[in-house]
Amino acid sequence: MTDTQTQIENRPPSVATLFLERVAATPDAEAYRYPVPSRDGGKDEWKSLTWGEAAERVSSIAAGLMALGVRAEERVALAAATRLEWILADLGVLCSGAATTTVYPSTNAEETAFILADSESRVLIAEDAAQLAKARERRAELPHLSHVVVIEEADAKPAADDPADFVLSLAELERRGAEHREKNPTCVKESVAALRADQLATLIYTSGTTGRPKGVRLAHDAWAYMAVAIETAGMVTAEDVQYLWLPLAHVFGKVLTAGQITAGHVIAVDGRVDKIVENLPIVRPTYMAAVPRIFEKVYNGVASKAREGGAAKYRIFQWAAGVAREYARVSQDNFRRTGNRSVPAGLAAKHRIADALVYGKIREAFGGRLRAAVSGSAALAPEIGFFFAGAGIHILEGYGLTESSAASFVNPGEAYRTGTVGKPLPGTEVRIAEDGEVLLRGPGIMQGYHGLPEKTAEVLESDGWFHTGDIGELSVDGYLRITDRKKDLIKTSGGKYIAPAEVEGQFKAVCPFVSNILVHGANRNFCTALISLDEPTIMKWAEEHGQGGRRYEDVVASDAVRALIDGYVERLNEGLQRWQKIRKFRILPRDLDIEHGEVTPSLKVKRPVVEASFQHLLDEMYAGTREA
Repeated sequence: MTDTQTQIENRPPSVATLFLERVAATPDAEAYRYPVPSRDGGKDEWKSLTWGEAAERVSSIAAGLMALGVRAEERVALAAATRLEWILADLGVLCSGAATTTVYPSTNAEETAFILADSESRVLIAEDAAQLAKARERRAELPHLSHVVVIEEADAKPAADDPADFVLSLAELERRGAEHREKNPTCVKESVAALRADQLATLIYTSGTTGRPKGVRLAHDAWAYMAVAIETAGMVTAEDVQYLWLPLAHVFGKVLTAGQITAGHVIAVDGRVDKIVENLPIVRPTYMAAVPRIFEKVYNGVASKAREGGAAKYRIFQWAAGVAREYARVSQDNFRRTGNRSVPAGLAAKHRIADALVYGKIREAFGGRLRAAVSGSAALAPEIGFFFAGAGIHILEGYGLTESSAASFVNPGEAYRTGTVGKPLPGTEVRIAEDGEVLLRGPGIMQGYHGLPEKTAEVLESDGWFHTGDIGELSVDGYLRITDRKKDLIKTSGGKYIAPAEVEGQFKAVCPFVSNILVHGANRNFCTALISLDEPTIMKWAEEHGQGGRRYEDVVASDAVRALIDGYVERLNEGLQRWQKIRKFRILPRDLDIEHGEVTPSLKVKRPVVEASFQHLLDEMYAGTREA
């Protein structure tokens, strides 16, 4: 038995156990960094918390929940943005023996009430007055909810008609917890010691692309497995500084907090997306995770800045981008064949010049120390992946679902292959079904959907194999490539199958103005596309081309922008099979967003919602054809 197998098989029963072990091992080491807004409106001040200091707060939160009467496996909901208190509260819930129900702060009152009711959550830990108001608005539908704990102390104000003790601040909960610990000094350690591996730890409601969200039941063992597997796979080390901004209500963000505990590295946590560019040079991370949309935005931003510098500067960027892609492809191919990343001397010379002119500035924008970036939640366009790889930003694509605790596959360090999601984590099994569907089995797989045995039976076989709904291919040496969602595959009226994500990814690589694209063509005799444009990028272009001062919706409706995007569609079509080509397209008057329900909080496009919202544009493109 290998050391890796031993570690995986002999893992502790819970992340709470791992947390107490980490605190005991390195109490004075830095665990978290977090921003404190400046009172005078200047730059934020970053502060630190050691593992020992974090443990004091976590233990007080856990004991505070016990003092409120919360018992093992009862649910405590958490509705807040990504911030230090989210992590501490989640660990407090786990150490108390209860289970965390995650709620996106962007979720509306109706769906928040559904999640709280379906999970039978006893307590809601709410970020601020806005999250408290959602619980108040639907309180009649929430018979199990006895307390709302508000993180922002100033917002923890009881209303006249609130039940007694309904609202309290997180600070007050911690004070009550400290008092409870004085009377019962070993209560938290005893609670953690009593945790079973199969005990419910987390209910994460899938935002999904269709229908009501389903509560995914993840046991303590799933997170303990992820924490140990991430470390044994070498994804993180004790020396790393990780920048965490992803939504912690999403499984991708939450799994990163589990992996940190085993390695013991520092997490700099700030969920404000508008602060990413400002924070990177301050945090100077060695490791971070993001969704593809962020890398697309960075790429589009770099291209846009080069274009602003004039024709010569833009030509240099385009040349450097081509060199980066060629360099990445050749070096990865050589590494696969020979174990080293050598490239021909001529290409190496061009790469050195491009590095001095372009790539170094890109690396500095990420803080200058980035060892690796993990991309997940959706497919990253290979052309964008190759660009960053050639520029020295190593994007390790990974793959997983809420139902598999997020991290089922990840590209292995230096041996990463752009365009694949890498190899399975130690302890995870994979096989490809006859129809191409990816099936997974292992400790990270969910127990089932909360209260939905029929839905569980549809995807989880009795022998533990989980049907992901994704279509993929395995290389002979175990690298997985996801080609599309099973339900998203398009079959044209001519009988040809098309993977829309593949075409969409290629377009994002050639068009620096695109924000989102949805390829349509099921049961049609040709493919069309709905395209939304990135507002900052297209508005800069508009200023340079005589449309300064116009509104976004007027700019994207102009003939000039139509002709601009048509050129990129033509370039896309040059590399596609006849049946894949985009024959017609429409530019949307606005970008897709969470508010209209068109993308999930992890920025996945909800195809049925988008097609319903813009059905009139699809009908217009197919008017006069046999299928229209």
